[in-house]
Amino acid sequence: MSPLRIVYLWDADYPWDVRTEKICGALTSAGHEVHIVARNSGWKGLEEGCPEATVHRMAPWRYMGPRLDRLLGFPAFFNPRWLNLLSSTVRRIRAELIIARDLPLCPTAIWTGRRMGIPVLFDMAENYPALLQDTWDTDRHHMFDYLVRNPVLAKQVERYCLSRVSRVLAVVEESRNRLIAMGVPIERIDIVSNTPSLHRLSQTIPCGIMRRGAPLEIVYLGVMELARGVGLLVEAAARLKALRHPVHFRLIGGGRDLDLFRQLARRLGVLDREVEFTGFVPRTQALDVVARADIGAIPHLANDLANTTIPNKLFDYMAAALPVLTSDAIPCARIVKEAGCGQVFHSGNIDACVAGILVLSDVAVRSRCGAAGRQAIRERYNWEGDTKVLLRAVVSAVTQHSKSR
Repeated sequence: MSPLRIVYLWDADYPWDVRTEKICGALTSAGHEVHIVARNSGWKGLEEGCPEATVHRMAPWRYMGPRLDRLLGFPAFFNPRWLNLLSSTVRRIRAELIIARDLPLCPTAIWTGRRMGIPVLFDMAENYPALLQDTWDTDRHHMFDYLVRNPVLAKQVERYCLSRVSRVLAVVEESRNRLIAMGVPIERIDIVSNTPSLHRLSQTIPCGIMRRGAPLEIVYLGVMELARGVGLLVEAAARLKALRHPVHFRLIGGGRDLDLFRQLARRLGVLDREVEFTGFVPRTQALDVVARADIGAIPHLANDLANTTIPNKLFDYMAAALPVLTSDAIPCARIVKEAGCGQVFHSGNIDACVAGILVLSDVAVRSRCGAAGRQAIRERYNWEGDTKVLLRAVVSAVTQHSKSR
């Protein structure tokens, strides 16, 4: 197929997002012309050229002031600012395909695509209704969320979208199975995961397993939220301290519950020495920190969200030759067991979590698991393989739409 003009609809500011960059970069490298439609909370320039795509940002309403402008730019499918931004961009560049990232703006993409006569591909990076449910289950929702972040309404919107998009990109087999159970034909689903490039293997030097005598370094890379199970790692640090087992948890990332975890660590007497919170760290620097650790942790609670998605951090750990300590959230547990690259513990169980850490405290075990994870990236879980699926999905979405007209 000839090169296509593609719009990728991203509901936050850009740069930056790892999946957006990888998908748009892969499409651009394949010869397609890619444009990212994004929010503009920071009042940046309306258009910017990046290596992976041209970014088109929402025009700010400066007379409203930053706070009100951000509120009025909220990524809701019924927001006329998003409808106008997407429609004008699609019309101006004469787009031939819209890729809608996640649920909030997928109806916007569908309505625009129908009006312009072009197909829409749904990049379902998250089980969005389950993501919202996490907020409610941990009592972190607000009054505003009853309207715009309501998991019951999100399920209805999701069903609406799934019946109207040309194809769906899922991130893992469990997500695909969920879609099939909802009635989406399997032939309309493609799995494009959150894997790293094989180039990462040549850049990463697995040095953590070589250190002896120092505290066991355990790293967590991700969002600081209750449903991610981060509190369990803080409790594990206190338990290991009581056992006189030297350990240092480096928890990388920001999030709405970061202060809660700091308070917990302070209360348990492990803040700063056994548990270090770095806050947000740019991704390249964060991956350097990961590469110097001994164990990569994924303590996510095994709920509907974690059971139907796959975190970038799993593959980041494996690429860095880190053994993985993961909860039994289904996708992570399956991959870790299949690859033989770590330990799986029962979600939320502090005793099982500590036991898994003690198993991985053995240098020989860590070395074996780290090598197995790295080999699995080389053979199966890499972006080069996912790129092939992505390119086929894009072509299929356009050709199938052409045939149906």
